[in-house]
Amino acid sequence: MKRKERKKKLRLKLIITTDIILLAILCGVLLMREFQKDTQEVQSNAKIETADNEEKKTEEEQEIEEVQETTITISAAGDCTLGTDEGFDYGRSFKGKYDAVQNPAYFFQNVQPVFAQDDLTIVNMEGTLTEETAREPKQFAFKGDAAYAKILSSGAVEAANLANNHSFDYGKKSYEDTIAALEAEGISSFGYERTVVMDIKGVKVGFAGVYELAKHIDCKQDLLDNIASLKEQGAQLIIVSFHWGQEKENIPNNVQVELAHTAIDNGADLVLGHHPHVLQGIEEYKGKNIVYSLGNFCFGGNSAPRDMDTIIFQQTFTFKDGEVQQDNVTNILPCKISSAYAEGYNNYQPVLAEGEQKEKIFQRLSEYSQKAQEAGERLLQKKSSEE
Repeated sequence: MKRKERKKKLRLKLIITTDIILLAILCGVLLMREFQKDTQEVQSNAKIETADNEEKKTEEEQEIEEVQETTITISAAGDCTLGTDEGFDYGRSFKGKYDAVQNPAYFFQNVQPVFAQDDLTIVNMEGTLTEETAREPKQFAFKGDAAYAKILSSGAVEAANLANNHSFDYGKKSYEDTIAALEAEGISSFGYERTVVMDIKGVKVGFAGVYELAKHIDCKQDLLDNIASLKEQGAQLIIVSFHWGQEKENIPNNVQVELAHTAIDNGADLVLGHHPHVLQGIEEYKGKNIVYSLGNFCFGGNSAPRDMDTIIFQQTFTFKDGEVQQDNVTNILPCKISSAYAEGYNNYQPVLAEGEQKEKIFQRLSEYSQKAQEAGERLLQKKSSEE
């Protein structure tokens, strides 16, 4: 009897043990499935996170590409003579006006908002800022106080060409004094053998000023030397200012055209011209602009000039990966050199032209530009026939 009960208990233990083993196996299988499921979810989440990271990386790369595209707007205006000749009538002179208003900002107040919105403004500084008294033996010699440099800085002008026929009116010292006065106001100057490279929004912009009136076509070597110097300094954009041509002539002569083409052939991106004291046309050559003469601007050299038309020439350059694009985006703003032009005198305060006056300046410039384009084409035809 006892033996049967032991056997019965043994079978029961075996059954229980077997059930426990089966239950353990079942639990193990279930746990394995949950582990695999969790692993798959982790892997899936990792893939999603990786995809998100790759997408973010792509967006960041696109942002970097957008940053690498830079636009620079440059404004150019004409002759600025911030001073007077000692023989001029004081009451009507630039000095007389300055002494009367006692405010450097007066002179550019009508155009300062335009210059403040660009990235760089350049003018032709035609005269000296000095206390020297020994003038050169010439018909007109211009000088003003060093404080007059503030007229340019308050007008949002950042650069000035000094290669012209009035930069040494009171000797070499007067030229050096002018450079120092401009530098004191944060204005970069250039001209003759002095080139300058400015960093504008991360782009190296180079400037050269060439004086043509003494050497004429033989100043070509000066031009080539200046451009080579700018390239050595790493300039990505090169602007050349010429002091050239004939006074009061609206059409460029052959020397102007040849020098302008030479400048662009050798790396210039924009050519600006001064000296005629009147507007000349704009030629497009190889996709680049030649502004043969910007005329007068804030001009103390004449209290009542017959021609008071002028312009502000603007060009916006686009850089991609450090290279300038050939998109030629320009803007021309017709101006008068005096806000009192209707009364027939110069108050040395340039103003944007409006209405009928604006249209007349546009029309004149269009006619002169057609003539300039024709002059350029004639030079190309001549060179082609000589080859």
